Amino acid sequence: MITDRQLFLSYLAQTSESPIGIEVERAEGIYVFSPDGKKYMDLISGISVSNTGHRHPKVIEAIRQQLDRYLHLMVYGEYIQSPQVKLAAKLAEVLPPELQSTYFVNSGSEAVEGALKLSKRFTGRHKIVSYRNAYHGGTHGSLSIMGDETLKKPFYPLLPDIIQIELNDSEGLEKITNECACVIIEPIQGEAGIFASTPEYLKALRERCTETGALLIFDEIQSGFGRTGQLFAFQGYDVIPDILVLAKGMGGGLPIGAFISSREIMSSLSHDPILGHITTFGGNPVCCAASLANLNVILEEKLAEQVKGKSGLFRELLSGLPGVLDYRSSGLLIAVELKDFNSVKKVIDLNLEKGVITDWFLFNSSSIRIAPPLTITNQEITSACSIIAESIKQAV
Repeated sequence: MITDRQLFLSYLAQTSESPIGIEVERAEGIYVFSPDGKKYMDLISGISVSNTGHRHPKVIEAIRQQLDRYLHLMVYGEYIQSPQVKLAAKLAEVLPPELQSTYFVNSGSEAVEGALKLSKRFTGRHKIVSYRNAYHGGTHGSLSIMGDETLKKPFYPLLPDIIQIELNDSEGLEKITNECACVIIEPIQGEAGIFASTPEYLKALRERCTETGALLIFDEIQSGFGRTGQLFAFQGYDVIPDILVLAKGMGGGLPIGAFISSREIMSSLSHDPILGHITTFGGNPVCCAASLANLNVILEEKLAEQVKGKSGLFRELLSGLPGVLDYRSSGLLIAVELKDFNSVKKVIDLNLEKGVITDWFLFNSSSIRIAPPLTITNQEITSACSIIAESIKQAV
């Protein structure tokens, strides 16, 4: 009998030569279960996706209800579909008045692509400013603005006229001119290993964009939906972007993304030409129903409000361990830095053997990634940190 593992290795396109390879039978809450009954504590949430945990009952119920109504009907933006309009209205309710018009897509990369196109269309400009060590996705446009050359070089040529600057370096702001369509920034750099913008820098960036007419795009694909202790990270900075990009934790486990702006800016995609941005499956009704339920869970269960305390407990239990060179966090986006990748890999492998899933960062291989579901309890944090501490002791 051919096993799923054999099928996985034979027929599924691989993204690395050493996939994690856990076989999953089911998932619930913060746990993933293998067919042989082994239980894993998921401390990366599918890379900041399962903010409300795996299969939250309210998300599952919303999915079931929508399944009985309809699935895909028409390309995005043509029919009035209740899950789409209710989700868009709820997002408008929790966002500032400047961010009231939502375009739904299928993923973070697509949301970034849409935001870049929107910026070019609205401003009539073509230069784009992005940041070194930033990650924005794997499509050609997203790759073009990524801040790491290792992933980009094999796919050259990419988009021209990309200007890269350093996070929190105020001198670099001079490179933002009236020839720039936009500046795209992660308020919290994720794949760099959790490096946060300073409030002073984001305010200066906002002022420079306003002065030059460049649109300011915040990529909150990893930092959104409660993960940093605010519903969206920018809300802790008192700075409002012109375009907000979302995905990952948006769908409660289903694929959905969005770019959000003002009605004035967004309307530029509807003419000259019409259908200035098109998606067939963006705003899928089942995904939108799940997303609305997911957002309501975060709000009703006050998950974002609990993040500060939970983040503090992780820091208390991990930051002072022998072998830990640095500890960085923005809420439940956490990086534990060790001396090198070999140490990190040993810890990750040991954690996995003991039933705890951790990871590293694309642009910071010397740091361990921890980003658990926001629903994790203090008791579960204590249990997980005990295992991680033991692994660090063994490896380092």
